[in-house]
Amino acid sequence: MAVSEYQVRPGPEGYLPPAAASMGVELPERGAALVEGRVVPEEEAFQAIAEKLLAARNPVFFPGPAVLWAWKDGVAEKAEAVLKLMKAVGARAIPMPDYRPKYPMINPAVEINPNHPNLTIWHNRIDVGVFVGVHCHYANVALKIIRGGTDCYTIALCGEMGHEDAMITLRDVDIRKLERLTDIARALAAAGPLRTGVMPRAGTAV
Repeated sequence: MAVSEYQVRPGPEGYLPPAAASMGVELPERGAALVEGRVVPEEEAFQAIAEKLLAARNPVFFPGPAVLWAWKDGVAEKAEAVLKLMKAVGARAIPMPDYRPKYPMINPAVEINPNHPNLTIWHNRIDVGVFVGVHCHYANVALKIIRGGTDCYTIALCGEMGHEDAMITLRDVDIRKLERLTDIARALAAAGPLRTGVMPRAGTAV
């Protein structure tokens, strides 16, 4: 397997940052993860995520439809696990908009709305953002826009194969992995403060 030297680091990288996949970054196999474009053991990524979140001034989770609505068995329990992780690292949540298709009828004035996650990052002064329960097609575009225009450190907790355009990505994220991450974060928090300061908060968040 080819090893990419391209690092997926916080931007701003410009209006047209290259897709990390086009720069040779490959999705991890089962049991592995990506940290800034490098394939690492999953446990290393757990530790890196917990450290980033606990050191952040304004960590924010962006839960998507896959955890916001109880659309199948197990989703409500996964959402509870996300809430526990957020509490462990002192993060807020800004839910993703309802970007699900509205077939067969849509209201164009409402539904044709550009994807501008960079505006949310800027207006809320978010330094670490976590995508969880966001469908891959939406996350791939949003993560690239964020890297292109902001210095936000992005983490993708993906239920599928992960996202090359996040600074850290875990794949196959289920309740067990969320609980493992929460346990690591709690242990790190108990060992001593990593956070150097709290960013004044602006805007309205849930």
